[in-house]
Amino acid sequence: MRILFITATRIGDAVLSTGLLGHLIRQHPQARFVIACGPAAEGVFARMPGRAWTIVLTKRRLRLHWLELWREVGTQRWDLVVDLRGSAFAFLLRAKRRFVMRGGRQPGPRIAHLGALMGLDPPPLPVAWFSAADRARAAALLPGEGPWIALGPTANWDRKVWPAERFVALFEALTAPGQPLAGARAAILGGPGAQEAAMAAPVLAALGDRAVDLVGRIALPEAAAVLARAALFVGNDSGLMHLSAATGTPTLGLFGPSRVAEYAPTGHRTATAIAPASPALDSMAGLTLEQALAAAGTLLAEPQPA
Repeated sequence: MRILFITATRIGDAVLSTGLLGHLIRQHPQARFVIACGPAAEGVFARMPGRAWTIVLTKRRLRLHWLELWREVGTQRWDLVVDLRGSAFAFLLRAKRRFVMRGGRQPGPRIAHLGALMGLDPPPLPVAWFSAADRARAAALLPGEGPWIALGPTANWDRKVWPAERFVALFEALTAPGQPLAGARAAILGGPGAQEAAMAAPVLAALGDRAVDLVGRIALPEAAAVLARAALFVGNDSGLMHLSAATGTPTLGLFGPSRVAEYAPTGHRTATAIAPASPALDSMAGLTLEQALAAAGTLLAEPQPA
């Protein structure tokens, strides 16, 4: 069986789409998948079972990226085409079955929209794929038994970023004597580029040798393995937040201007701390340390799922 799966440009949306892929893999274990996604999201699928190859779609003027995709897949026959970009492209292909996401913003959780596309209720949870080599790399980066707290102090938009000093204060409170994560060290994660490095720099400087700098230094499958090794992830609304939730690690997402009703982290152990004025543009500064600490404490107190 041959399946073409056209998914997102951004990492977070790509991670959310992995639940559908996991469902299809379970339904069709012998299928071969071709993934079409944006450059940033390519690593989400790098270790996916059943993946034949990935087509990286870089957006171009006049929508010429769709012409490039046609050159790759247009002459082939497909058993199933899934298009999460809401385009007309899927209807141009020779396919036995098609699932095409409706375009435009829809109310409610994004994960529910994805499940509804295939009539799945509840929707399948996202999956994080990584290899034994990625796991070994994570163990080398985060040595010992831990515990480790993963922090994601960056985002693709500066208004979504919680103040660095509050990340530091939250880490200090969580690792104080007598706390469940007393003595923990921090793994600081973020994407590549100067902007993400600048967002993470104050947190790294404040934590010193208690933190490991992984910002822009590891591939997405390695990041997934690192997150799976952590006892807790705390981060802004970002692709890393969704990736952490997909690994099953307790994940606390911090929300200000983005819509938590649509993009809350989805997984077995997740929570959110929401600024009182959310989703107002400059609401992130209103999210207090006390709110985040209370949400983290509740999350850590939850029983481990079977």
